[in-house]
Amino acid sequence: MANYAENRKIYFNYEIIEKYEAGIELLGIEVKSVRKGRMSLDGAFVIIRGEEAFLINANIPAYQQNNTPKDYDPLRNKKLLLTKKELNILIGSEKNKSLTIVPISVYNKNRKIKVEIALVKGKKNYDKRESIKKRETDREVRREYKGR
Repeated sequence: MANYAENRKIYFNYEIIEKYEAGIELLGIEVKSVRKGRMSLDGAFVIIRGEEAFLINANIPAYQQNNTPKDYDPLRNKKLLLTKKELNILIGSEKNKSLTIVPISVYNKNRKIKVEIALVKGKKNYDKRESIKKRETDREVRREYKGR
């Protein structure tokens, strides 16, 4: 299972409530580009329109610049493939304004490209400071054990 793209800031900026696995609808040139590892999830998020989920602001540059169509948009909205049950849960939870849906990582599973999305709640600044403090103390403890 190869990991093509990851959004590392999610764990620092958000508190993860629930994770889901979704398929993603891509063009052929986008599949090749993703498999080469050229996808970026920085600033990407998921929005629900009607009964469908879309991945917004995920940047997938063209695989071969000279062979791409002139109207190709690397930031186009990509449809996510979820079950009806998962969509209903996400629709109900999105109505709560303090919750957001964001992509965590893009990977392959049985030759299919999948996106791991999460229902998250934003952390406050004091929560972020606690995370930094915990990370620093863990790092110091590991240094002490390594030195002995």
